[in-house]
Amino acid sequence: MSKSWLKVKKFLKVAGPGIVTGAADDDPSGIATYSQTGAQFGYGQLWSMAWLFPLMVAVQEACARIGAVNAKGLSAVIKEHYNKKVLFFVVGLVFVANTINIGADIGAMAEAARLLIPVDFALLMLFFTASILLLEIFVSYRSYSKILKWFIISLLAYPISMFLVYQPWGKILHATFIPNIEFTFAFFFVITGVLGTTISPYMFFWEASQEVEEERSRHMIRKNGSPRGLKNFLKDLQIDNFIGMLASQAAAWCIIILSSTVLHTAGVTNIGTAADAARALEPLVHSFPYAGLIAKGLFAFGVIGLGLLAVPVLSGSASYALSEAMNWRDGLNLKFKRAHGFYGVITIATIIGLMINFLHIDPMRALVFAAVFNGVAAVPLLFLVAKIARSKKIMREYRSGVVSSTLVWMTFGVMFLAAIGMFYTLIK
Repeated sequence: MSKSWLKVKKFLKVAGPGIVTGAADDDPSGIATYSQTGAQFGYGQLWSMAWLFPLMVAVQEACARIGAVNAKGLSAVIKEHYNKKVLFFVVGLVFVANTINIGADIGAMAEAARLLIPVDFALLMLFFTASILLLEIFVSYRSYSKILKWFIISLLAYPISMFLVYQPWGKILHATFIPNIEFTFAFFFVITGVLGTTISPYMFFWEASQEVEEERSRHMIRKNGSPRGLKNFLKDLQIDNFIGMLASQAAAWCIIILSSTVLHTAGVTNIGTAADAARALEPLVHSFPYAGLIAKGLFAFGVIGLGLLAVPVLSGSASYALSEAMNWRDGLNLKFKRAHGFYGVITIATIIGLMINFLHIDPMRALVFAAVFNGVAAVPLLFLVAKIARSKKIMREYRSGVVSSTLVWMTFGVMFLAAIGMFYTLIK
């Protein structure tokens, strides 16, 4: 066995909830949104990846810390310390946003698969839906988490595709660090989508609950419900989270660059689906023979692989949120017969998402709308995360530090202003 392969296996072995969450962030909805911003604005919104990275790390670390310290998911912590109206408002937002996202992702996966194999669109959607549900419901958490980790490799499709094309690196580096803002509805609509698909509510709930799953699998939780060995666990959590968010933003950065260089430069400023972004690469890449075909195939492979990773995360996070709110048994470590409600929510959310694709809604509109909805829904959730993570009563000696807390509040402010800017330019 080669040294490179051994390194990959070692990486996958230590990969935790942070890395899986980061990879799931680049789901088909995210890929479509990043492709659309590159096609529509060129490198104009590329700066958002670098500027959002520290905010993303801080938010996800705060959510993961909340879950680990309390040995409870985010919904359970909100339920314990806030009233029911707040709880069900939050859970409702997550369920609606995730269901829309699931539908958009399943449709995008089927479209991408059609680029590789000539099979009916509806049959592909049914195949992906059934496969995901069977794995999520009937495979043990330990085995299932290993399966999810393998899909992380799909992230490599985008840097590889990007390097198949000549890139104006001077222009790209300038656009990466120097912000560019246009005061138009189109700009604020797409940037809100970028914010929403980068810092998404489902990630908050998933990573918090998955840290609890990790503690359970390591037998860290005492009989009274409190976790032991937190100091070392939190150090590992921070490293895992940082690597996961870095991988996520690097892949998103590559997608924007690729769509900017290839699509925007060629005058393709609007795309129908994430699969259309892949299809558009084929005739427009001229670096060497078959480069376009390879780029198209890689792009499509990334959409499918990351969709297979993201849909379970979306349905799972919705189920964690609702199950904790309703006092149902929850956790992928439980068998179906011991957690009917938990797996029922996963099934219902996934099937409703599938059915959305039969309503003849424009697929790109659904993908970008899902991202924009996430961007708006994240605002009240970020307020709660910032309050909880800094609370001495809830987090005790493990509450977030001043720097982390400041970054989370900054994220709240940025996403609030982006949403306000979008609505203002809409009615202006």
